[in-house]
Amino acid sequence: MKLVFLGPPGAGKGTQAAVVSKEYRIPHLSTGDMLRSEVAAGSQLGASIADDMQSGKLIGDETISSVVAHRIALPDAAAGFLLDGYPRTVGQADFLESLLGSAKLDLAIELVVDPTILIERIQRRAATALAAGGAVRADDNIESLRKRLSIYQTQTAPLTEHYQRKGLLFRLNGDAPVSDLSHEIIRRLALLRAW
Repeated sequence: MKLVFLGPPGAGKGTQAAVVSKEYRIPHLSTGDMLRSEVAAGSQLGASIADDMQSGKLIGDETISSVVAHRIALPDAAAGFLLDGYPRTVGQADFLESLLGSAKLDLAIELVVDPTILIERIQRRAATALAAGGAVRADDNIESLRKRLSIYQTQTAPLTEHYQRKGLLFRLNGDAPVSDLSHEIIRRLALLRAW
């Protein structure tokens, strides 16, 4: 099963992706996690993207697409995968489609959430990390979130129409309780597998 999760920052993509990954035993490939790992490791790629990530800018199509192409070529993704944070532009979606060839994408799951709720979630996530003695993500601040939401509306939101035209879009109200969302996603995927 090959899936993508769509939705603005803080929509709950990572939370739901973890549920689906466990249920279907496919790797959850978070581009944000991959890029943050590169920054933390001090790699050449990490050094080149650190400032852009902290300020909430999107990483260039060519850079992120090469990271994704390398990752989905690994053996654990052969039976399927779940992409979280990619594609973020129609150009990236086209690249993914050409990369997959005949092994087409099965579904694009979009979590739709009101921006005021997203701000509350990001503030809670940062506060929870601090309270637990952990590190707060560099992009978990209001200024960065507002920039990321603006970029999302102009560059990523068009993916809704892109995947809708292809008959691959499954939209959900991301304001719903986490367990309700998980249930709806698993139910839809079960129907998909039954075809």
